[in-house]
Amino acid sequence: MKLIHLLLLLIFSISTAQENNILNRLSVLPNGTKIWYNIDGYTVTRENFNYSFDEKGLKKVFRKYNIEGSDVKTKDNLIVYNNLYVSKQQKVNDYQSQNSSYYFLENPDKTIDVIWFIKNGKTDKDTEEKLVNAIVENKIPEENYVTMKINSINFAGRKIELGNDCYWTFLNTVQCPYSGEMNWSVHKTLDDAKEAIENQLNNTKSQKGGKVTSEELVTIQFEGVTTKAKKVIYEFTGVTSALAGMSGGKSLNIYYVAENVRDRNISCVMSFWNNDHINPETKLPVLLEKIISLK
Repeated sequence: MKLIHLLLLLIFSISTAQENNILNRLSVLPNGTKIWYNIDGYTVTRENFNYSFDEKGLKKVFRKYNIEGSDVKTKDNLIVYNNLYVSKQQKVNDYQSQNSSYYFLENPDKTIDVIWFIKNGKTDKDTEEKLVNAIVENKIPEENYVTMKINSINFAGRKIELGNDCYWTFLNTVQCPYSGEMNWSVHKTLDDAKEAIENQLNNTKSQKGGKVTSEELVTIQFEGVTTKAKKVIYEFTGVTSALAGMSGGKSLNIYYVAENVRDRNISCVMSFWNNDHINPETKLPVLLEKIISLK
């Protein structure tokens, strides 16, 4: 019985460690004075301020992040640096709220680092703390970093060649003119990936300047895995339609998918304009052809 108990504890420990291995889900992009991170559907930024970690210096930084005197500030004892932690929530639309977690950190040189987590939907304090500690202790390996100029991407463990025309519009968001656009994130759980997809879809529906004119479930091959995706057609109206029409685009075809691929839980949103270069055989532009095929 003792041996069985020890084996069960070992299995639990291994599975928990694997589940919380943030490096398998993390992308990092240095951009000027800020560093951007993507994990589990979070948008994360790190910024340094040359102010002292004292009442006067913190007030200046709080002002930049719209932290008010009434906002609760606590110390997170699981963070290796001295810190103050603030959590805030803001309603985005009728469907969802945006959650922000701020970690104000005292650096060894007494200046202030701010690591800011933004996410629509459920947050995970354990992941936040693990990432903050990995950042300040310089434990993020080089392979997790990407560069501003891209001709290939690491898409959840697979290298995809893009050529020279594509660029980041945000971390883990790639646009290829007339060839499609996509954003993705790798998640701790598949449920979290599915929630991220729902949040993005709800965000699309709440956008002003257009409307969803078609919504259906379709079967696709996503990275070789047969799965269901939500296909949406979004048409622009009014002034937005006129501006979009100047470039020939009037509507977007958007695919929302969440699936486990290569032992990674991926949320991915892919889109293309009605006037993009579409392959008549696949009915997709070049970028989307690299990720999905239609059934």
